[in-house]
Amino acid sequence: MKQEKIFSSRWLMSLSVLSSLIFSACGSSMQGDQADAGNTNVASQPIYDTSTSSNSTAGAAPMSEAKRKAESDDAAAGERYAEITENPFLESSRAPLSTFSIDVDTASYANVRRYLTNGQLPPKDAVRIEELINYFEYDYPQPVGDVPFSVNTETAVCPWNTKHKVVQIGLQGRKVSLDDIPATNLVFLVDVSGSMNSPDKLPLLKDGLRMMVNQLKPQDRVAIVVYAGSSGLVLPSTPVSNKGEIVSALNDLEAGGSTNGGQGIQLAYTVAANNFIQGGNNRVILATDGDFNVGLTGDSELVQMIEQKRKSGIFLSVLGFGAGNLNDSMMEKLADKGNGNYAYIDSREEARKALGEQVAGTLYTIAKDVKIQVEFNPARVAGYRLIGYENRLLADRDFENDKKDAGEIGAGHSVTALYEIIPAGQTVDNNGIELKYSQAPPSDTRFGNELMTVKLRYKEPEGSQSKLLTMGVLDADISVGSASENLRFASAVAQFGMLLRDSRYKANSSFANVELLAQNSLSSDLKNYRGDFLNLIRRTKELKAGG
Repeated sequence: MKQEKIFSSRWLMSLSVLSSLIFSACGSSMQGDQADAGNTNVASQPIYDTSTSSNSTAGAAPMSEAKRKAESDDAAAGERYAEITENPFLESSRAPLSTFSIDVDTASYANVRRYLTNGQLPPKDAVRIEELINYFEYDYPQPVGDVPFSVNTETAVCPWNTKHKVVQIGLQGRKVSLDDIPATNLVFLVDVSGSMNSPDKLPLLKDGLRMMVNQLKPQDRVAIVVYAGSSGLVLPSTPVSNKGEIVSALNDLEAGGSTNGGQGIQLAYTVAANNFIQGGNNRVILATDGDFNVGLTGDSELVQMIEQKRKSGIFLSVLGFGAGNLNDSMMEKLADKGNGNYAYIDSREEARKALGEQVAGTLYTIAKDVKIQVEFNPARVAGYRLIGYENRLLADRDFENDKKDAGEIGAGHSVTALYEIIPAGQTVDNNGIELKYSQAPPSDTRFGNELMTVKLRYKEPEGSQSKLLTMGVLDADISVGSASENLRFASAVAQFGMLLRDSRYKANSSFANVELLAQNSLSSDLKNYRGDFLNLIRRTKELKAGG
């Protein structure tokens, strides 16, 4: 279990595996129609100070920057993030293999954006660089043949340290029309505890789930389970042809009570199992702020339960909402162990992205247990560093172990990983592992201009035996200016993350360099996500200058 940094002084009572973490009681219940998200658009509305006005925001003055920041600081105080120790540089002669699980989560970017938009720099452990990079779409080609994803590599001079090189590995999942996706059996597991009584939580959650329902086919099925002090079945599994019944059940949800998340998860899996579709998509979607304070609350207890449930073919995706008591660490672990993905919803626009535009990837897994193992050629590489993916690292021996869980790729999802490479060459000590390059001295030229070999293993969605892909990556002295927009933009986002984390490996990174690199990588930005990133860079520069 990863050590956690706790941004609160209120709560830790015990570290025993069998004990429960007891959090403060959640707020009072939401009243009446305020629970309906029909007219709520959190991202597009300014934050108002209503302390001297009625409950309506009409005519209220926009909140001052100082007060906004103070309230944001207070809200962040109770949030929990797993500690990240950045990957160091490793000598290829001592550690010739690098092995990790892929990750398609995007929660960190949306959460970081929420902090910056509210005038506050995020805690450094809220910044998971791989999730920042993978938030964006890249122009990778679609796969050909029977392989469910394409594999793309590129090498260029490292933009933040010109003595080094950067290598990009990009996977692109096959796009699948919603009409071609097998029948879906969904259970919405909705947190209606008192802590969800906020416009950016339950109303936004309901709005997002309505968007998802609108994407489903008439023969798909949806059930709704809620949990607070106790859990209950609000809507039995219902065909989407009865969409009005599903939407009505969502609209009627209100917040109140403490949070028994463990009990709710158990009931949700039971409902999913009772309506299991053989060969279909069977998934629980947990929507919460993650503030578990009653029942099964320890990370290890919940994770063990989720690991058992995924063996049944029912996957778990997690949607995080709100601020103040966001348990990011818990939600990331649950999605990871549940063969699903974790997204943070900070606005109606983000809900539309995650639950509308990209719903096929959320619902339909095209490859599971996807692992990457890179072997570096010591004749070309003295050292290397994997940027991000700290909580996805695997032991080298786990690459060929089909019992070891790894990440999933949904339909249309892309995955990008970056390595920073130190050129040169040293003899590889194989430590008993059969290696390709170390069978000859570094002066051997049999491998020509090969920098490294990338190996991937994956399973079909219902398979139990992995398939292997292998490809060599050629060395190159291409300048970053001559590299593809894919590499340039991913490198800009990686630098942005290193600056936010104040990374020891940031070298010559600067917000000016990040902005320039991103600005020159916008041509494929059809949905303006990259343009919004530019605005975020400028906002961060202002916050840094004012801090």
